[in-house]
Amino acid sequence: AIDLSDVQSTVRALIWSQAGIGAAVLLVLGVAGFWVVHRSLRPLTEVERTAADIAAGQLDRRIPQRDPRTEVGRLSLALNGMLAQIQRAVASSESSAERARRSEERMRRFITDASHELRTPLTTIRGFAELYRQGAARDVEMLMSRIESESRRMGLLVEDLLLLARLDAQRPLDRHRVDLLAMATDSVHDAHSIAPERVITMEVIDGPGTPEVLGDEARLRQVLGNLVANALQHTPETARITVRVGTDDDNAVLEVADEGPGMSAEDAHRVFERFYRTDSSRDRASGGSGLGLSIVDSLVHAHGGTVSVQTAPGRGCTFRVALPRISDVAAVR
Repeated sequence: AIDLSDVQSTVRALIWSQAGIGAAVLLVLGVAGFWVVHRSLRPLTEVERTAADIAAGQLDRRIPQRDPRTEVGRLSLALNGMLAQIQRAVASSESSAERARRSEERMRRFITDASHELRTPLTTIRGFAELYRQGAARDVEMLMSRIESESRRMGLLVEDLLLLARLDAQRPLDRHRVDLLAMATDSVHDAHSIAPERVITMEVIDGPGTPEVLGDEARLRQVLGNLVANALQHTPETARITVRVGTDDDNAVLEVADEGPGMSAEDAHRVFERFYRTDSSRDRASGGSGLGLSIVDSLVHAHGGTVSVQTAPGRGCTFRVALPRISDVAAVR
């Protein structure tokens, strides 16, 4: 018989050794696997955090870019593209809502001011009619004259409101060749006949070509007439008024400058708003309805032009209208 105790001891040692090595290998593989899985899932964790930030309202957040050859990289590109579209859609929706809100506010203010403007002459007419009915009016001719004056004023206001409504509806204008130089000359002559005591002059702006445009002559005359009337109404009698006409590059230019008291920056910013007056009082001694410059702005934009004002307190006002010259308009047509 052979003693196998040494062999059995060696076998047990080998078994324990193999078991220890196997356990160590499994432990290493487990740690390595955990590290690999954790590393591969890290981008998904970043996606989760980004999604949480976006849900909290941070629509400008984006998922970090990865190698586009990997599944996670392609997922990041797709999600970033989707997020960009969502952000644009939300921004567009918010912008539309803000524009709608401002439009509603302007409409409410417009209706309120229009109602006030119409109510004032109606109240005057009703008051004079009541005096006449009661027999309390001694000067009937004066009373009828006042009623006629207020009726005429209300009629002009209604015509201005209808014109603005047509312009808002973007109805096409009757376009023909219009010579702004001849129109400015007529405007200066008309102003002299209305206010012969005022100093009103005309100047020609040196520039290329002739100041001719395609437009509705009656409406363009209304633009210039409103600007001149505005200068006459809101400047002292000693203030000089200058009408300028000419060209500037591709535009025909009209300017009405005065040496009046001028306006503040806030008034200049809002001067083309409907029913806006630099004097916030409701006194109508000047005869204005607050729509003249709004009509100028709407008519000029309907002709594809721009209108602006340069002013400062104590330095007068210069209203500048720029319209596409006829050569440019003809080329487009």
